[in-house]
Amino acid sequence: MSMGHYSEQTPGFEVTKDWNGADQVVIRSPRGASVRVSLHGGQVISWRSERGEELLFTSSKAIFKPPKPMRGGIPICFPQFGNCGTLEQHGFARNRLWTIDDEAPPLNHTDNNCKASVDLLLKPSEDDLKCWPHCFEFRLRVSLSMDGDLSLVSRVRNVNGKPFSFSFAYHTYLSVSDISEVRIEGLETLDYLDNLSQRERFTEQGDAITFESEVDRVYVGSPSVIAVLDHEKKRTFIVRKEGLPDIVVWNPWDKKSKTMSDFGDEEYKQMLCVDAAAVERAITLKQGEEWTGKLELSAVASTNCSDHLGYPCS
Repeated sequence: MSMGHYSEQTPGFEVTKDWNGADQVVIRSPRGASVRVSLHGGQVISWRSERGEELLFTSSKAIFKPPKPMRGGIPICFPQFGNCGTLEQHGFARNRLWTIDDEAPPLNHTDNNCKASVDLLLKPSEDDLKCWPHCFEFRLRVSLSMDGDLSLVSRVRNVNGKPFSFSFAYHTYLSVSDISEVRIEGLETLDYLDNLSQRERFTEQGDAITFESEVDRVYVGSPSVIAVLDHEKKRTFIVRKEGLPDIVVWNPWDKKSKTMSDFGDEEYKQMLCVDAAAVERAITLKQGEEWTGKLELSAVASTNCSDHLGYPCS
């Protein structure tokens, strides 16, 4: 049993091995919520509510063998999002083995102590430096609050080199009952780049985003809180973010699903990717500078209350 950083009354985390021998960390809250993080990719692969309900989607055809990233959970896209760059799709961070960081510097004091957390660390290998020659340290803190909220805090530092730029996303696969019953609030009237038409820029016209065909968009300059409403499950995901100006919305729909070997033909109905991201404009760090990007996910019971972006109504 290895202990993380938190006060006495909160639980620790345990480290187990997956079937490839890679370490996984399980964090539990006293009320029964849990998070599982794989050190392969620093990837959250499970987030369960107090009732034991899985809140993240993982494909039944997911490949759990390096060097393939696993299709589902929350892969970390760094230092490149998508394929607009010279690196492999979504960069290399999601394909590397991370380590548990026992000496992580503290976050600022707003991060309250009633969270169980684990700190992970990624530094470039010699091979990484050949394809992306920049000295960085990437620290990832994964935390679970007493209420079962999941938070991820990424800190990327330029350790001792010339300035470098990167794009980033928490590629979050949410589990939904039926994609046709889902809507997103908080992105209306925003501009988006449409990856289905050469990243052309459009303005969102709907008063909420609903789904009836393939969607692959980067909503730019998005607010710090958005809501994903699942009518059938009567559940709302609240997505809060800092340091990440964009939201990527992706669902492959039927035709694209059939072309993906690690994704079931009909599974697009049960998932929706809503990624807190920095894609439109790269982040640039000079020597010694550090960038922080935060994501917090909450799952709350939906009510008929209209203001989902304020506090959830009781």
